[in-house]
Amino acid sequence: MDASLDDFLQELLAAQASGERDRVLTLVADDAVYWFSNGDAHHGLPAIEAAFVRNAEAIEGDDYRVSDVVWLSRGDTAAALRFRFAWSGRVKGEAVSASGRGTWVLALRDGRWRVVHEHLSRGEA
Repeated sequence: MDASLDDFLQELLAAQASGERDRVLTLVADDAVYWFSNGDAHHGLPAIEAAFVRNAEAIEGDDYRVSDVVWLSRGDTAAALRFRFAWSGRVKGEAVSASGRGTWVLALRDGRWRVVHEHLSRGEA
C-alpha cells in the first residue's frame, strides 16, 4: 500500500531524528541531489551516502533536528516542503553546531514517495 504524503513525512522525520543513516537513505531517490549548508553538492544516492558516512566519521555525537515543517505544494506525484534544521556535535573534541533553513522536494517513484532534492542554507533558524 502506498503511503500518503503525511505518512511519508512522519516516516522521514522519524528517520532523521533516529540518526540511523540507512533508515534515512531508504527514503531517498537513487538520482536525488542534496545541497548541504556548507555549499557541498551530492548527486545520486551513492554520493549522498558517502557524505553521510564522512559526516558520521567526523562528527561525534551528531544531533540533527528538523522543525517547523511547512508544505509548499502537494500534488499526486510531487510535493515540496520547507523546514528549519539545527545540528550539534563535536569535531576533534571541539563543540560545533549550525542551523538554518531547508527544502525537500518529494516525488512519487514506483508507487513510493522519495526525497529527490534537499537544499540546506545556513542562517538564523
